[in-house]
Amino acid sequence: MLEDLRIKDFALIDSSFIEFSRGFTVLSGETGAGKSILIGALSFLLGGKTGTESIRAGQNEASVTGTFLLPPASPTDRDLSDSPDEEPLSAREWLSQRGIEDEDGRIILRRVIRANGKSGAWIGSAAIPRADLAAFSQFLVDIHGQHEHQSLMRVSEHRKFLDGYCGIAEEVAEFTGLYARLVEKRAVFRSLETDEAERIRRKEYLSYSIEEIESANLKPSEDETLSAEEARLSSFEKLYSEIHSINALFSSEEGGGIETLAKQLRGASERAASFDKSLEALDTRVQNLFYEISDLSGEFKSYENSLVFDPAHLEEVQSRLEVIFKLKKKYASGTDAPLSELFDYVEKSREELEMLDSSEQGRDALSKEISALEKEVYERAKKISQKRSAAANSMSAQVENVLQKLGMAGTKFSVEIRQKAGSALEQKCGPYGMDDIEFLISANPGSPLNSLSKIASGGELSRVMLALKTVLAQSDKVPTLIFDEIDTGIGGEVAVAVGEHLKGLSKNQQILCITHLASIAVYADNQIRIRKSAENGSTKTAAQVVCGQERVAEIARMLSGDSQSGESLEHATAMLKKFGAQIS
Repeated sequence: MLEDLRIKDFALIDSSFIEFSRGFTVLSGETGAGKSILIGALSFLLGGKTGTESIRAGQNEASVTGTFLLPPASPTDRDLSDSPDEEPLSAREWLSQRGIEDEDGRIILRRVIRANGKSGAWIGSAAIPRADLAAFSQFLVDIHGQHEHQSLMRVSEHRKFLDGYCGIAEEVAEFTGLYARLVEKRAVFRSLETDEAERIRRKEYLSYSIEEIESANLKPSEDETLSAEEARLSSFEKLYSEIHSINALFSSEEGGGIETLAKQLRGASERAASFDKSLEALDTRVQNLFYEISDLSGEFKSYENSLVFDPAHLEEVQSRLEVIFKLKKKYASGTDAPLSELFDYVEKSREELEMLDSSEQGRDALSKEISALEKEVYERAKKISQKRSAAANSMSAQVENVLQKLGMAGTKFSVEIRQKAGSALEQKCGPYGMDDIEFLISANPGSPLNSLSKIASGGELSRVMLALKTVLAQSDKVPTLIFDEIDTGIGGEVAVAVGEHLKGLSKNQQILCITHLASIAVYADNQIRIRKSAENGSTKTAAQVVCGQERVAEIARMLSGDSQSGESLEHATAMLKKFGAQIS
């Protein structure tokens, strides 16, 4: 559930903080007031694409932050933190899979876009790609209207609706896991069935490469140590010259070296301190300096005495480095690659050798395992298909029944189930079974059934989704539904029916709806008014929760365009009281 939304410098909104409640909330306002901006900001937060044109004029960035209350944990929720390949079935599973923790069942989403075109997205404190934000937000919010979150326009989503209606989502998820096992086993078997001559050549190459690398007796980080040694030996003359110069500075032949001067300084300081006790602290520092210089002088002299140029050793180091570089060039990503890549190559080569060395008996066992999996996959896919087919007509009839009440009389709705093409089992079945599923519709009597994408208006599409959500209310797990342009082209009794349905949906889900019809708005538990104003030469849009007499005035404006006349206010009050609104 969406609890609050904070918008900063997005389009015409300079700064707005809105708190949302459970149940049914309508967003109202004059045409052009910016109701769609609020939905646009929320769509942006949920991972929708946008450009720098969304940044308020004169500002450097736009940001949207939202707090969401996660649905309660289900007994079927799994910990997928160690299962990166398994498809999450809930928001909590998605977060668990990525090691992101909620706070008291809440999660904060944040998104920013800057004037230079760069953007950022966060779930909690974790920075994530926009695509991941969009994937996660589908567990939280579904936006319906002329926006990017039009799940009905994606045929791939139709299967999920039908499976939710059938109550087989978990069964299909288990099937997906089984199918993945079959795909993995088939891939292994194909690698074992490689042409025998090629298999032998591959074995010989792997054995040779392992032997070549291991015979080099490489040690971790050896290349780094040798490179440092080569650099030192190659620069021996320059190094010796610098060390000799340092030692000459410490002790010059004329007696003016640093060590002699430090000794003189020590004596003078000691004598001065004997005359003035306040100099004792300075004298102590001078004494320490003398001993430090003496130590340094001794160590540099010792280092110079140890310097011996060994051309043979340099040649050994260079020869060893050449061996390592050749191995890296041959078996790693290049001469600059870390030595660990060679160790990884040996390990992976051994694993491949073990696979290639699998006996005929092992391949036969794998073949039998694949056959058993194929049979199980087919049987499960057939059962899933039967359940879908059994539910399709019932679902179609229920959706049509709701559409009749929503002003789409004569509309035909059909759930089309087609078996996947192909003659082989592998082609007939996919990760979700053997069916391709698509919703078809005929919005006008006598017209043939066609894809939902052929629906002309956003209002019709929204009402189809409303009908589906009404039918699927008990099985749908998305906690927040947003309807935009749901009242396009309707009025009178149809608008009342739309309001009733939205109210009914809000018993199980949070409903947000943009509307200009009072007959829908009066059903809402909460109302947010969107206003546009001009201030200091700039235009701003603001959102405000209205209740009591302010809501009466807003309903009156929606009824007649007049929020002040007695008749409009009286009519608005009567309508709100009829549907249980509290008016103070």
